[in-house]
Amino acid sequence: MARPKSEDKRNAILAAAIQVIDAQGIGAPTAKIAKAAGVAEGTLFTYFASKDELLNQLYLELKMELRDVMASHFPRTGSIRERAQHVWNAYVDWGVAQPHRRKVMTMLGASHLVTDASKAAGMEAFADVNATIHEAFTSGVLRNHPPAFVSAIMGSIAETTMDFIAREPQQHGQYRNTGFEVFWHAVAAP
Repeated sequence: MARPKSEDKRNAILAAAIQVIDAQGIGAPTAKIAKAAGVAEGTLFTYFASKDELLNQLYLELKMELRDVMASHFPRTGSIRERAQHVWNAYVDWGVAQPHRRKVMTMLGASHLVTDASKAAGMEAFADVNATIHEAFTSGVLRNHPPAFVSAIMGSIAETTMDFIAREPQQHGQYRNTGFEVFWHAVAAP
């Protein structure tokens, strides 16, 4: 009879995957991930049928973590700008506090090994953010840019902002606010 799966072991494997992928990239062998998790490689495959499944689950876990951070105290009744700034601040603060997770999530998001279904599920988790974006476009608050383009602009400016905060943590608030202003002026309708 098979032993029940342990949530602790699953979490240890995911945490080890972050550590190993951060250091070695997505091509890191599962044997290294298993070793870092303190489990046999066969145990890793008890929890994840393949390395691709592990990568997809890790991507979704990281997306859900970020969603939870953004959802905390989300100002549902605030202006579009207030909601956008909340999302920005949460993303930047999470990225600065979790640089390894941010790096791995970025690598996974760009990888062909993460399925379109996983990427879609990751986006669906951001209902409040997506609703705000939709409202911003339909109300004319944002320029008429494709949503994916606006998201890419936000990501690029946020990455630059996080990099500067990492180099000069004493300027965290200034860089975070300046980064948001640059983003907002790039996408908001005049």
